[in-house]
Amino acid sequence: MRQYKIDNRDGKAYPLGLTKVDGGIHVSVAAEAKECSLVLFAPSAPHVSGKEADRLQVSEAEEPVRGAEGVLCRIPFPAEKRVGNVWGMTVLGKGLERMEYAFEADGKLFSDPYGYAFTGQEEWGEEDQIHALLRCPVRQEDFDWEGDTPLHIPYEECVVYRLHVRGFTRHSSSKVKEKGTFRGIVEKIPYLKELGVTTLELMPMAEFSEVMATERHEGPKQGREADGRLNYWGYGRAFNGAPKASYAGKKHRPDLEFKYLVKELHRAGIELVAELFFTGKESPAYVLDMARRWVREYHLDGIHITGDAPAALLAGDPYLAGSKIWASYWEGGGKPSSPKYLGEYNDGFLIDMRRVLKGDEGQMGRLALCSRRNPAGHGVINYMANTNGFTLMDLVCYEQKHNEGNGEKNLDGSDYNYSWNCGVEGPARKKKVVELRKQQLRNAYLLLFLSQGTPLLMAGDEFGNSQNGNNNAYCQDNAISWLNWNQLKSNQDLYTFVKYVIAFRKAHPVFRRDVEPRMMDYQMCGFPDVSYHGIRAWVPEFDNFRRQLGILYCGKYGRKTDGTEDDSFFVAYNMHWEPHGFALPHLPKGMGWHMAFDTSDGGRNGYFEPGNEPEAANQKEIMVPSRSILVLIGKDLKQKGPETALQDKGQEGQDAHI
Repeated sequence: MRQYKIDNRDGKAYPLGLTKVDGGIHVSVAAEAKECSLVLFAPSAPHVSGKEADRLQVSEAEEPVRGAEGVLCRIPFPAEKRVGNVWGMTVLGKGLERMEYAFEADGKLFSDPYGYAFTGQEEWGEEDQIHALLRCPVRQEDFDWEGDTPLHIPYEECVVYRLHVRGFTRHSSSKVKEKGTFRGIVEKIPYLKELGVTTLELMPMAEFSEVMATERHEGPKQGREADGRLNYWGYGRAFNGAPKASYAGKKHRPDLEFKYLVKELHRAGIELVAELFFTGKESPAYVLDMARRWVREYHLDGIHITGDAPAALLAGDPYLAGSKIWASYWEGGGKPSSPKYLGEYNDGFLIDMRRVLKGDEGQMGRLALCSRRNPAGHGVINYMANTNGFTLMDLVCYEQKHNEGNGEKNLDGSDYNYSWNCGVEGPARKKKVVELRKQQLRNAYLLLFLSQGTPLLMAGDEFGNSQNGNNNAYCQDNAISWLNWNQLKSNQDLYTFVKYVIAFRKAHPVFRRDVEPRMMDYQMCGFPDVSYHGIRAWVPEFDNFRRQLGILYCGKYGRKTDGTEDDSFFVAYNMHWEPHGFALPHLPKGMGWHMAFDTSDGGRNGYFEPGNEPEAANQKEIMVPSRSILVLIGKDLKQKGPETALQDKGQEGQDAHI
């Protein structure tokens, strides 16, 4: 019969969880209990054959555990090895690597909070999982990283794309082989590269139970019972050190699949940041250990910490220095003299810029602030749409939330969406409404990608993804939440615009500087780095009733990768429902303003290709259509008529050079 021996001579200090040692394993677990045991199970994971399970036998020297399927034996922790509430022991013996394990404290079975992988939830949405004990494979598989390391892309160079692992490719239109999995994302890497994404953010992807349950205390059906809904988003209690098994597929180990995803993304030059959600019941040590694990062992480029967790603890950890750490705010931020790795991730930009887009009163000051904000001590993650709230398409199609499908009588979700339906609630066929909605979307894309800081795009917003007005689709594991990739064809113009504006941002560093503009000419260029203008040049107007603002970007304050100066730009925002004229700041002699973007020009999809930007007919003033944004680029004038030459002569000696 198979025998296992506790090595009482092993006095080393080990981390919590399971650690491989010569001839066996060391296990440590925190449990406030009188007795604690390691419980071994026959393997149940798909990658373990039935023959291997049959070869495992219960030793006569070990006490069987009753009431749990597949239990082989129970090995009590020596009480003398207990330190505080941590139980630990080294177990030696052959065949351990083929087993699975859990723990038992005072007669209650529980899973290892520090497990690397779990069995029992390989099938998404199985109701039995609310009663199942998740078990961890003892075997920890090796993985060939092939020299892979995190990419550490600076914030000013990042374009973030946020997605849900399952919803990204679950729809049949995704055309991937393994839908709704980590490998499904790998199959979409060429698409992400073409779009211009540099950094991928995953919604919670650690092992969580998606089946929502209620407690019954009366009648024959007492205890936990599935209530028919799914925690699709994944916000709740989780085993935060292990990738979710159902995101790996039935035939693959989740830890290996996730590492494969990371390596393939890095091979394509794309970072990966994962969102870890904590309920507040976890110890600070656990939060820190889990963040370290993802960075050190899974090569993650960053952690987005959400829920109730001590984010500041991560900010000061030497193991995480250099990794992106995102939280809702940073009190004091990082050190201005060191490279940025902390990132502020909150709805401030979303709320302000949605109100700008909508044309609310008193928002021009917020536009000026949000478009330039880029603190010295930490990065800022800007977004116009995120998981909680309307998608960008729904932002211009709905004024009221439509969450009836959630089963909460439309009482859930925020009532404050800062949206405008462009005249019709929901889907519309009227050509004017459809065109206006696409114009507003082009405005939204420019508000995001022409702002300093790091832009974040929700998956599907680049091709008009809709959730039918549901602003809180937390339980919608269906077509409401799954990306319908057919929209990429039907809204090809939106995708093309987003792809172009991302490339435009990357080509022009004045819109993505590593420092916040100071609104001063501190390099003696003749112009401030950034300046604000109203209907009259150099006279910004921030009255409550104003809905117009011009922003001038001095090209000398932006350096391209080859060391050359960037171009100068004038961005005219008119969020009013009436057209307004803007006086244009003067350019140096021989240069003139050319049109780079005009969001009102649906026929050209709102932009002009580089080298084909038409010269503005009037270099002194330009009329900006209602609810539109114009972007003008300073370039050499191709031709000069008598009037233009006379103007240059009158201005000669008066205009400073940009």
